[in-house]
Amino acid sequence: ALQGVETANFEFPLLTKTGARVEVLLNATSRRDVEGSVVGVVGIGQDITGRIAQEQEYIRLIDTANAPIFGVDTEGKVTVWNRCAADVTGYTADDTMGHHLVSEFITEDFRASVQEVLDRALQGVETANFEFPLITKNGARVQVLLNATSRRDAEGRVTGM
Repeated sequence: ALQGVETANFEFPLLTKTGARVEVLLNATSRRDVEGSVVGVVGIGQDITGRIAQEQEYIRLIDTANAPIFGVDTEGKVTVWNRCAADVTGYTADDTMGHHLVSEFITEDFRASVQEVLDRALQGVETANFEFPLITKNGARVQVLLNATSRRDAEGRVTGM
């Protein structure tokens, strides 16, 4: 901000006087004089420690669930692949992240119908108990039930399923 460039949503840790760690979200903008020269910075910080703790708990719950849970972005690429999904399919999260779910992990005979369910979820239409086969790492088919719901950002925009 001192060079005239605004900073938005910059997260960083801050240590308090007592040594406690607080996670801060900072937005900073330049303060200018009448000629437009930068004379300072105006910054607004928000304590997001609680929000980050909630997000980490959410991640732990998904990862340790006793059902396969996976998520995709709006392009159909895998963004979530929990331990149970890995156990059932043999594919680790590293194997799947960023790969297209339908074209790479769904049997050919179900690709169109699974893609339709994903497309509907991305439009906000939920589907419950849709049964289809996933392809395991060793080439076997494993039947799973899909409950497809939209994932949304803070503004309510669909970001995936």
